[in-house]
Amino acid sequence: MTISKPVARHTVLQETDTEADRQLNTLTGWRRFIDGPPTPPVLASRSAWQQMNPAKRDLYDESRLDHHARMLTVATSFVERTAICGRRLVLLNRHAISARRGLIVSGPAGTGKTIAITQLGLSHELLDRARHPHATHRIPVVYVTVPPAATARMIATEFARFLGLPVRARSNMTDIIEAVVGVCTDTRTALVLVDELHNISLTSRHGAEVADTLKYFSERLAATFVYAGIDIDESGMLSGTRGAQIAGRFTLIPSRPFPYNSEWKGLVAAMEDTLRLHEHRSGALTDLDRFLHNHTGGMIGSLSHAVRGAALDAILTGTEKITKKSLQAIPLDHTAHTTASMATKTAMSR
Repeated sequence: MTISKPVARHTVLQETDTEADRQLNTLTGWRRFIDGPPTPPVLASRSAWQQMNPAKRDLYDESRLDHHARMLTVATSFVERTAICGRRLVLLNRHAISARRGLIVSGPAGTGKTIAITQLGLSHELLDRARHPHATHRIPVVYVTVPPAATARMIATEFARFLGLPVRARSNMTDIIEAVVGVCTDTRTALVLVDELHNISLTSRHGAEVADTLKYFSERLAATFVYAGIDIDESGMLSGTRGAQIAGRFTLIPSRPFPYNSEWKGLVAAMEDTLRLHEHRSGALTDLDRFLHNHTGGMIGSLSHAVRGAALDAILTGTEKITKKSLQAIPLDHTAHTTASMATKTAMSR
């Protein structure tokens, strides 16, 4: 692929400087997510676009590139089901003094688990802000990810990092946990989102210690815990003594690839509405909704990656439109290819 023009160097430096502020597992990044994305750029008229000088065109294109690079969130039935179940649990746990119940979102990669739990966190925090409009000290939601090969100290440190608490080399586990519990209690944390739970293995000593640490946090904090991870129900996380404790307190919501139905068509249509391309014909993407389903295996993450990637290429190459060929040019993840291949074989065997 030939790129018609380079990205300005100062733009790359600016994005690097603010990268830390975009991470959901920091309080700054989370609040930036809650405040919402910037207003989508207005698509200039054809004549105004063609008459732009190079400097103005670069700035205009950069705003469109940034817009298409963002992950689009669509209120799917799965997201709505997660939000309703999570909200119910928060209410049920509001006056509980022990044995609070939680939620596990489990399924294959690319099926929208992170989107679902972060949207739950978004709705909870916005509701909290509406109820306490003048309170600036509240942290109603904490979002952390489980690092690969995590230890108990590492997961405790992730909580501290989100809250902006310093963790020194000489800090012991008790110091870190007490600091986290103290801040969460003072700031009225009511929802804790723990992503990438599949990085815990209960068959290892470290994994068991991480599970125990999360359980201890859940006992010390007056909050509802929501876990998300790849195929948690099939990974052994819910077996054995520790697994039985989790299974006995957590509701499980499975995530799956989308079937080809009206909701899938709605997803594609919603994504097409966000495009800011000069040569893209309205309806051209929705005409490809069945192809996109076959191409991505019904994975919403793969769908978003393909559409956003093709939109970026359309701007960078100057074609300004998305076609079947440009969508096929975007490399997808192995899971999407595997799922799509299995679906094709199943259809051919019928």
